[in-house]
Amino acid sequence: MANSGPYDIVVLGGGSGGYACALRASELGRRVALVEGAELGGTCLNRGCIPTKALLHAAEIADQTRDAARYGIRASFEGVDIAGVNAYKDGIVAGTVKGLTGLIKSRGIEVVAGWGRLAGPTTVRVAGADGSERILEGQHIVLATGSRPKSLPGLDIDGERVLSSDHALRLDRVPASVVILGGGVIGVEFASVWRSFGAEVTIVEALPRLLPLEEESSSKRLERAFRKRGIRFELGTRFQGVKTTQGGVSVTLAGADGATRDVDAELMLVAVGRGPVSDDIGLDAAGVATERGYVTVDEHCRTSVPTISAVGDLIATPQLAHAGFAEGILVAERLGGLAPPPIDYDGVPRITYSDPEVASVGLTARAARDRGYEINEVAYDLAGNPKSKILGTQGEIKVIAAVDGPVLGVHMVGARVGELIAEGQLIYNWEALPDEVARLIHPHPTQSEAVGEAHLALAGKPLHVHG
Repeated sequence: MANSGPYDIVVLGGGSGGYACALRASELGRRVALVEGAELGGTCLNRGCIPTKALLHAAEIADQTRDAARYGIRASFEGVDIAGVNAYKDGIVAGTVKGLTGLIKSRGIEVVAGWGRLAGPTTVRVAGADGSERILEGQHIVLATGSRPKSLPGLDIDGERVLSSDHALRLDRVPASVVILGGGVIGVEFASVWRSFGAEVTIVEALPRLLPLEEESSSKRLERAFRKRGIRFELGTRFQGVKTTQGGVSVTLAGADGATRDVDAELMLVAVGRGPVSDDIGLDAAGVATERGYVTVDEHCRTSVPTISAVGDLIATPQLAHAGFAEGILVAERLGGLAPPPIDYDGVPRITYSDPEVASVGLTARAARDRGYEINEVAYDLAGNPKSKILGTQGEIKVIAAVDGPVLGVHMVGARVGELIAEGQLIYNWEALPDEVARLIHPHPTQSEAVGEAHLALAGKPLHVHG
C-alpha cells in the first residue's frame, strides 16, 4: 500500500466543484491531489449538462428542418439517426473531457484514479480498479462526490423499460412513447428532446405545475408552449405503480380525487431529482455531520470537521454546475488565505434548456412577498420583440422590483433566453434600480431589448408596450 503526501489539499471527486477547487488551489500555489473513480468532469460533463444540451441542440435542428418551409427554405425531414445524434453528443463530451484533462495536468495537479473514502480527518484511502490501495495525506480534505439519480420507494429502475436520466442518455433508439415521472428540469428537458424527435410524451408531476420552483407565470408559459407542441402533462397527479407489458410499461396514476388510471407507453423515465453520493465515503468514521444524506456545511462550505470542506451536489445547495464551480473556488480561496464572501444563492442564474427555455435569477413574486417586500412587477411579452418574431418564439421577460427599491428577480421564457439571464444576474446582484437599467441602451434588433423594455415599463416610461 502506497502512502502519498502530505498534500496541501486532497479533493475527493473530479466533477464541477471538485476540479474547480483543484484548479483554483493550484493557482494559489497549493499542492493538490484530485481523486476520481470515473471520468473527470463528473455528472455535468459526462451525464448531465453537456450531453443533454447536445441532445437539445440536435432536437432544435430537427424542429428547424421540419419548419424550414415557414422561412422559405426547401428542406425535408427524413427522420432521426439516433446513432449519429449519439456520436455527435459523445464527441462533444469526449473533446471537452480531453481539454479538461489537459488543463488539470498543465496545472501540476496529481490525478489519482480510484474510489476514495475518508480514513480520518486528513486522510483519504483510494481503491484502484486493479485492486491496489493508496493512502493520501492532506492538510485539508475537500469532499465533492456529486450526486446520482433518485428513485421512489419500491420503484425499480431496470435500465430497459424504466430508465434513469443516465440510461436515457445512452438510449439507442427514439422511443415511440414515454411517460416521464417528474416535471422538474430533468423531466422537462427530456420531454422537449423526445417530442422533437417524434415521440409521444406524457409528464407526470405531483405538484400543481411544471417547474414548480420557478415563477408561476413562467410555468404557465411553458405549459402553454408544451400543449402547442403536443406534450401532454398530468399535474397534481401521483405515481402509484408500474408494470411491464408486452409493449412496454403500464403506469398507474392517482389524481387529486384519489381516482386511478393507467397510462401505457414504451418506456418510463424516472426524473424525480438527484441525491448526494454520501454513502460509503467514510463520513461517519471521520465524524462528518449529515442531514438527509447531505453533508451539512456553513456559509463557507466548512463541515463539522475543521479539516474537511464539502461542495457541489453533496451539500444542500442548488444542484447547478456553476454553483459547484463557485463553491469550489470559494473553498480554495479560503484555504489559500483569502477572504471570499459567502455565495448568495438567490443570485445564481437558473436555466431549463427546453423549447422554450426558462431562465431566472433572484426571487419569485411569492418569495419576495414572503420576505416582507412590497413589490412592483412587469411582464414584457416577446410578441412585441422583433428578434423574437424572427426566431419564431413566444414568451415573456418578467421583472420584479421592490417598491422604491432594487430589482429582486428576473424571469424569462422563450428561445435562447438562457443567454440573456447573465444580464439579469448583473442587475440582481448589483442591486440595480429599474430606472438605472432603463437608462441602458440595448442593441436593436436583439432579444436583449426585451430586458430593457421591461425595465422601461417598470420605471414608468414604457416604449413598445401595449396596454
